[in-house]
Amino acid sequence: MDEGTHRLVQAGDLHGVRTMQAIILAGGKGRRLLPYTTVLPKPLMPIGDYPILEVILRQLKHAGFRKVTISTGYLHELIHAYIGSTKNLGLEITYSHEETPLGTIGPLRLMKDLENDFLVMNGDILTDIDYTALIDYHKTNKAIATVSTYRRDAHIDFGVLEKDGNNRIVAFREKPTYHFDVSMGVYVFSKKILDYVPENEPFGFDQLMYALTAKNAPVFSYSHDGYWLDIGRPDDYARSIEEFEKYKDRFLP
Repeated sequence: MDEGTHRLVQAGDLHGVRTMQAIILAGGKGRRLLPYTTVLPKPLMPIGDYPILEVILRQLKHAGFRKVTISTGYLHELIHAYIGSTKNLGLEITYSHEETPLGTIGPLRLMKDLENDFLVMNGDILTDIDYTALIDYHKTNKAIATVSTYRRDAHIDFGVLEKDGNNRIVAFREKPTYHFDVSMGVYVFSKKILDYVPENEPFGFDQLMYALTAKNAPVFSYSHDGYWLDIGRPDDYARSIEEFEKYKDRFLP
């Protein structure tokens, strides 16, 4: 198998449809899902009748995407083999392989045919987000980066004290709940972000956010209040199997 970019055009009408490009990050080792990921890369973990990677590909096709690049690393041969045996996705699928781990954003430096704006997402996300609306939001704001976010609650099981600079207690909250907007692992980037990404070095999403915000670059949040689950932990993976079957029409319209 070619370790560079390999082109696979599968069945489907690619004419007369607005071309959109998506990149799926599928190179991680999935250590939190051991021992399952000893034999399978995380994006091939099955939920229902499909691995999570195929669910994502079918969603992207339904949303109007035509070009998808899968960034591979760990057990990449299995991903190639599975996609090669899967018919009728109607997508132009290419691969970009990283010989050594490059983090979340570093692999983008290996890709030479990026469009001006493109979707990037982790290959282990189960969500019902509207990808087309996300891209339109990004373009409307003329953003260099748009980060899909989801509201998560953090419950504190203790009484929380607030104090001033003299250690005088000025407020008290009993077992409070704090609300945070967390990254969903689904982004839209302008090609301009490559100016912030070093070549041939590991570079993560956190480092990109530090670099962009330090320069006051136009980075926007896109809030999603539907369904989102990262299947990276055993309990979340088990939950994804149950809820995929329950809400299948939401994930595969």
